[in-house]
Amino acid sequence: RGEKEPPFLESVQTFFQTKGFTNALAAFICSISITNVVGAFIDEVMTRGGVTGQFQIDLAGAGFELAIVAGGIILGGFVDRTKEYKRVTLACLAGTAFFVLPLGLTDHALGREPLLLVAALMGLGFAAGPVQPINAELAVDVTYPGDETAVESVQQIGGNLISALLIPLAEIASEKDYTLLPGVPGLESDIRGDVVLLIALAMITLGYFSNFDAPLKRSLADERGEEEASDFVNGVPERLFELETVQD
Repeated sequence: RGEKEPPFLESVQTFFQTKGFTNALAAFICSISITNVVGAFIDEVMTRGGVTGQFQIDLAGAGFELAIVAGGIILGGFVDRTKEYKRVTLACLAGTAFFVLPLGLTDHALGREPLLLVAALMGLGFAAGPVQPINAELAVDVTYPGDETAVESVQQIGGNLISALLIPLAEIASEKDYTLLPGVPGLESDIRGDVVLLIALAMITLGYFSNFDAPLKRSLADERGEEEASDFVNGVPERLFELETVQD
């Protein structure tokens, strides 16, 4: 733009005062925190569900990363075309809470089903992964014409900081077990505390993000630019072009 960007701290203060920015930040942090925690404890997660071979664990981990990439491409591309930031993010957060549940089931029938565990891991990657790029774009959209680099920096710093704090908390919580569907034959199972923590994080974020209601400033600016461009024909104002055509 040829304009000098304001100092980083000044930009950060402006971002937090901008409607919609904290919603996008919360969703971004939730996504990166959950995927980082699951990635950090992938061996334990797989083992507790009956996947014990190291090769199989490595394959599951690779599949998880591929699911994150695939989700980002498919859902991110959809949002890029439609600007349905809110609807897709809410669906992804709900999917994240749903798919993370089987990762913590232990001791009973559901908890010992490797196929269910691997499917849930793939679903989690596909649901949680896209939240990051989608809400990185959303944050840039609502803070336009703010410094995009500063927006991305705030999100990455927040995401990495919360992840670093959440990993030891998840490790402590994993020592606790809770009974799920007690007394239901074939479905009763224990669920690990770390997964309860991740589900709570996803649901709290979903509730907070559901209040998102901010103008998409960059998208609106792009639309205005396209409208203005459509008013010209080969660089000549369309109205003038019409008058010249009539005169001819």
